[in-house]
Amino acid sequence: MGRGWHSPIGNLYATTLVRLQPHDPAAATLALVAAVALHEVLTAYAADTCAIVIKWPNDLLANGAKLAGILLERANDAVVIGIGVNLGFHPVGLDRPVTSLAAQGLDAPDPHYFCEDLARAFAHWLAQWRNIGVAAIRQAWLRGGHPAGTALTANLGDGSSVEGLFDGLEPDGALRLRLADRTVRVIHAADVFLI
Repeated sequence: MGRGWHSPIGNLYATTLVRLQPHDPAAATLALVAAVALHEVLTAYAADTCAIVIKWPNDLLANGAKLAGILLERANDAVVIGIGVNLGFHPVGLDRPVTSLAAQGLDAPDPHYFCEDLARAFAHWLAQWRNIGVAAIRQAWLRGGHPAGTALTANLGDGSSVEGLFDGLEPDGALRLRLADRTVRVIHAADVFLI
């Protein structure tokens, strides 16, 4: 999308690979798995100092500013999951609020130890995804996500955008957006912004 990427030492840049198995849920729902695992770890590090919220589908915000992002790419039976977390530093001059744990007044954890904690959390939620299914992940996402009624703008792949209120998640993890006319639009892919 033409966005710059900066990676100063002191932040976390991690990649993991999930080999899909025949009875796994839909691969796209791994975005929710990664978001839930990362939310769990960031919430533990934040220790009630700042509000950590998942923004659909898999960005994490601290007090309304982007703290972390997750990207997924599929190649045959493998899904590569890239995770970036602003631990000690964050970019400036962007078109949206961005922050880091350090900017939130927290001691920036060592990326190595943070990654170990994240690996354990991801393994736990991946097992839930495989053994119980998307429903368990969806419920965890809803507990950590922006609340129902949050005003959102979704920029769609065709260049259009739609505004509405967050109305939960479909069983497959798709975004439910309640429009001004009270209808619900289900969105499977979009760049979402809080209004």
